Amino acid sequence: MGITLVRVPVDALEDFTFRAFVAMGVSEDEARYCTRGLLQSELRTLPGQGQGVRRLPVYRERINNGWIIPGAPFEIVKESPALALVDGHNGLGSVVAQKSMLLAIEKAKISGIGTVVVRNSTHFGSSAVPARLAVEQDMIGVAMTNAGPEMAPWGAASGVVGTNPWGIAAPSGSGFPVVLDIALTTAGKGMMQWYQREGKKMPFDWALTPDGEETDDPAAAMKGALLGIGQYKGYGLAMLTDVLTGVLGGGGFGLVPYSNPAKQDVSHLMIAIDINWFMPVEEFKARMDSFIGDIKAAKKRPGVDEILVPGEIDHRREQDYRQNGARLDAVIFDQLAELAKKLNIDFPFAREVVSA
Repeated sequence: MGITLVRVPVDALEDFTFRAFVAMGVSEDEARYCTRGLLQSELRTLPGQGQGVRRLPVYRERINNGWIIPGAPFEIVKESPALALVDGHNGLGSVVAQKSMLLAIEKAKISGIGTVVVRNSTHFGSSAVPARLAVEQDMIGVAMTNAGPEMAPWGAASGVVGTNPWGIAAPSGSGFPVVLDIALTTAGKGMMQWYQREGKKMPFDWALTPDGEETDDPAAAMKGALLGIGQYKGYGLAMLTDVLTGVLGGGGFGLVPYSNPAKQDVSHLMIAIDINWFMPVEEFKARMDSFIGDIKAAKKRPGVDEILVPGEIDHRREQDYRQNGARLDAVIFDQLAELAKKLNIDFPFAREVVSA
């Protein structure tokens, strides 16, 4: 059984997302940050990854309950020419993350590198969004965040660390930046729900049952803990991500993030590296293109048509969606239509089914 997808024009989806945030009581300035975050995620990630405009009803609930505070102070607690510690005061995570990367970029212009650690933030969406802000300034961007304790430490049966996503973005001369946008689990529960709805088994290395057994049953896995990428290696990376964010920043880590809905206590790390400090940007891009060329020229495994670099599929998906319309899960489409009624805003989309 398939999952029905609905095509929507990207410009109209962007406008709707912005108007939805404003109707939730978010200022136009913050709504622009949030819209950029959700739209980029929608255009570049798979529907089952759980990012993008599907987050709108969740944000409305959290704002209405006072769990996220629009207009919260963006407080620079301490700073030096290259470093800053930011308190997000339970504000909109997408806003906090993007402002923190912009602060890191300004510091990188002075010091060659800017590093910002953030505490008391909330869900910030796709880690590629703040990382790509650095690329727009001809810099390399690194964005990390901790998350709720969904991943089991290697050998454990219960979750203690988060999916703890990484976004690393670097410019190239190939028409798109190289962007690594990953969680440190093999998959997330959004993808497991997708498999469950399709009536499919999932790979055994995605998650555990509550008893700690590996399983290919997404329904059983939804009740258990996730597994890290590369077995113990993903767990190690996730733990150290908590160290670089929550432990270092004085914020939540391990079991704490998302444990209290009223204080998500999420922590981030933003790094911007000024390429010009090392060499002219055009030289860097030429070196990147040479590297990309070597990768694409590698001998292919049987059945492989093309070797891709990180972010290339996402770039192609974004270009396709911008030209031919984004594809929303029909369930999410209906939820957005219902949200529009609750917010008393126009929902300007026909239900054009493109897949089932």
